[in-house]
Amino acid sequence: MKKIYIILGILCLATVYSCKKDFLERPPLNQLSESTFWKSENDVYLAVNGVYNQMPGEGIVYDDGATDNAYAQYPWESTATDASSGALNATGDAGWSFDAIGRANYFLDNADKVTAIDKTLLERYKAEVRFIRALTYFNMLSKFGDVPLLTKTVKLGEENVPRTPKDQVLKFVIDELEAISKVLPQTYAGGKPNEKGRVTKGAALALKARAHLYAGQWDKAVESSTAVMGLGYNLFKVTSESALDTKDDYSQWVNFADQADQTKFRLGLRSYEALFQQANEGNVEVILDRQQIPLQDVNSLNTYLPTADLGGWASIVPTQELVNSYGSYKTGEPVTPVDAAQRATLYLANDPAFANEFKNRDPRFYATILFPGAPWNAIEDDFSFVWTEGTSNYSQIGYGFRKLVDPKIYREQIDNHANIILIRYAEVLLTYAEAKNELSGPDASIYDALDKIRSRAGMPLVDRTKYASQATLRELIRSERRVELALEGQRYMDIRRWKTAPQVMKSINSIKNKEVQKRVWTDKLYLMPIPQEEIDLSKGVLKQNPGY
Repeated sequence: MKKIYIILGILCLATVYSCKKDFLERPPLNQLSESTFWKSENDVYLAVNGVYNQMPGEGIVYDDGATDNAYAQYPWESTATDASSGALNATGDAGWSFDAIGRANYFLDNADKVTAIDKTLLERYKAEVRFIRALTYFNMLSKFGDVPLLTKTVKLGEENVPRTPKDQVLKFVIDELEAISKVLPQTYAGGKPNEKGRVTKGAALALKARAHLYAGQWDKAVESSTAVMGLGYNLFKVTSESALDTKDDYSQWVNFADQADQTKFRLGLRSYEALFQQANEGNVEVILDRQQIPLQDVNSLNTYLPTADLGGWASIVPTQELVNSYGSYKTGEPVTPVDAAQRATLYLANDPAFANEFKNRDPRFYATILFPGAPWNAIEDDFSFVWTEGTSNYSQIGYGFRKLVDPKIYREQIDNHANIILIRYAEVLLTYAEAKNELSGPDASIYDALDKIRSRAGMPLVDRTKYASQATLRELIRSERRVELALEGQRYMDIRRWKTAPQVMKSINSIKNKEVQKRVWTDKLYLMPIPQEEIDLSKGVLKQNPGY
């Protein structure tokens, strides 16, 4: 485990650099050393930013590729392809990395050496670093279960550390998040060293709510999400469309009752898709995002997600099951999926009835999925999605992702530098709804939380009579999580903590009903394997997860 655990001081300092939008200062290019570093406030500032660089980024979309939401088409890009098929083994690496933890521990071990700094600011910096360490540990325990819990810099000869039980690591994460939530500010004024985009009190409490939810600690999840709900976040909404957006003709896809109905639908669609775009980064819904430096840090989702006709690779594409999960715009209820054989027959016959499946669906469907015939003038004049089968960088299933793709960036043919949203307010509302329902059953506060999300998207409010039992409301909440948070990395743990993975991880077919990927679920897939290389380096101290 030497290559993972050893974070030497000089190496860490030499790689310290900004990852924040306005954190543009850089250390000198000449090699730094222990004797010259940890002297000034700026040294601490740079070291903190070096830890921020380890925040998760665009790779979270691949987590959906390991679920029933999506298919990761290229196994060389991630372990998601093998994880979804059931073929994953210990030769792959599903995210076993202590780089962020090593940097964080090194910072926390040394930051107090600097005396020429305001003590309140120093404590805030420590809290920011502790958050990133807690986030990293939470993500690792979610995928691997037991992991070595390291809170100090590991030195040569000390690197072979056994795994710590998951419950102990989870307690450490939760305790850390509770403690730093009392130190971190709710907002930042802007300007060095208070740049917007740094970790906040809301981020600590929202991650704590997620941790409690995943662990089934319903009362604590309600408590933490309620605290976040009192901090002033809101759901992002737009009040008008761009000139290009108005050219999309949705009247062929939705039977609008009148102009008001069409306006509601269109603004719901635009509000949902626009919250992820660079022009709206840092909006009122964002609680935590991976900051990208303009002109330097490239967000590659405009490459990973679109198909080749839009210059992309189609690395991750939607499954038919995700398409089926979007309910009716008219009723707010689930739709009955078209029989797979019938769909194939209609498509192959070029029958106009094939399009009926895509009519009158949740506005989030149109904001997320590129289906045959989908309009998108914002990205290209008169664009209508056409499935090109069987060639490189095109979907093998028949659908593409539109969500998280920034059409303005594509039109201008420039790099995408949009921040990557990691936690947003809609997730907190869904956390509250699920935990509160599991804790005590339906009540008005749960319906209110769900209605906020649905109304933002232009969907009908929840039928409180139909969803009056804990069981029926549970299914609705789970459906809302899937639709609202698609491609944001949450589905991976949702199907595992709900124990629905054995039922939903089925083989996937194209719209021609041709098998694209055979999927075989085994219970070993509740946890990912520790890379065999790391077990070998540990001289057997690390023990493998069952089944690998």
